[in-house]
Amino acid sequence: MSNNDTLFARAQRSTPGGVNSPVRAFRSVGGTPRFITRALGPHFWDADGKRYIDYIGSWGPAIVGHTHPDVVKAVQAAAANGLSFGAPTEGEILMAEEICKLVPSIEQVRLVSSGTEAAMSALRLARGATGRDTVIKFEGCYHGHADSLLVKAGSGLLTFGNPTSSGVPADFAKHTMVLDYNDCEQLEEVFKNLGSTIACVIVEPVAGNMNLLRATPEFLQTMRKLCSQHGALLLFDEVMSGFRVALGGAQSLYGVVPDMTVLGKVIGGGLPVAAFGGRADLMQHLAPIGGVYQAGTLSGNPVAVAAGMATLNIIQQPGFYEKLGAQTRKLTDGLTLAAKEAGVAFCADAIGGMFGMYFASEMPVDFATMMKCDKEKFNRFFHAMLDSGVYLAPSAFEAGFVSAQHDDLVIAETLAMARFAFAKLVA
Repeated sequence: MSNNDTLFARAQRSTPGGVNSPVRAFRSVGGTPRFITRALGPHFWDADGKRYIDYIGSWGPAIVGHTHPDVVKAVQAAAANGLSFGAPTEGEILMAEEICKLVPSIEQVRLVSSGTEAAMSALRLARGATGRDTVIKFEGCYHGHADSLLVKAGSGLLTFGNPTSSGVPADFAKHTMVLDYNDCEQLEEVFKNLGSTIACVIVEPVAGNMNLLRATPEFLQTMRKLCSQHGALLLFDEVMSGFRVALGGAQSLYGVVPDMTVLGKVIGGGLPVAAFGGRADLMQHLAPIGGVYQAGTLSGNPVAVAAGMATLNIIQQPGFYEKLGAQTRKLTDGLTLAAKEAGVAFCADAIGGMFGMYFASEMPVDFATMMKCDKEKFNRFFHAMLDSGVYLAPSAFEAGFVSAQHDDLVIAETLAMARFAFAKLVA
């Protein structure tokens, strides 16, 4: 029995499912999860000492690579002065100022500790600022595990959602409407019928939890137009895409200005930092100056903020995103070619440092087409790559991530393993 097997058996005795976040359990792909002991650059090592090329990067934050010396130094310096104070620090101001500088749609920002907390708080603020209850989200977009967001589509165009998790009362979900991603006509129809009741629309402009899926420019532009016409707020969830696809996030690529933005992952550099922000007049509704309550004991934690600030400084170096995007595209182009040579139906996409792989002949455009991808082939490919020392997301419906440390040699090694894995699929 491997050390990973031993640890997983032990973990299941004290932790539900043996993990502290469900996807880590490998239930989607089968097998035993790898327990990681250390990481460096584009690699990490498991409890058996096996090295992997890492393409999850802590699900996005490790954009500069693992244990970057500048980030480690910043964390050590901050920790030496104290781990948490429960009082304001200058570091919080520096991060807020940096976010406002880099994302022009954000005039003021509130720091929190997780993407779920940020999205939940942003929705409360949207409802408080508009005095409305209805929220529109899109099937396949994930905004954290707050009760009102764990909702699946209703049975028809103008029906409201139903809870997708036990423990979520139907009353919590009844104010959330779930529509199809990239469907402009459906969005227009809903606003035509219910526009005066809609508090906000929340969307991932680049989705990362139904694999990588881009919004069409028309979809986001329609959303912006309808929200403005009907007095609703537009919320961009850029927990994944923020500072991942571009320095100014996906909104800088699309040229669509949201009223509020939710951020996370990269801004913490691997430690728990997230944020929500937007127009100053909206943010003024937050306590202690407004009536919308939100608080957090560890919000703006000095050690976490130090890691995030060090990361934000690195990603602003000249040419950072050009190189990151080129390496990510080199990976997806190579995977596509390897699959074609093996005769496997496959396509891939990349934007900035995010990528998606689809075992399908055509690129998915929404949740329904994404679900038609060949999950069984992905699972076999995943394990072939894992056995060869390449760690991909353990789910066919998760985006992948490339760091600045994934150089040509690392990409070439990955593609060599991929050719072997694709060949096994047709053997």
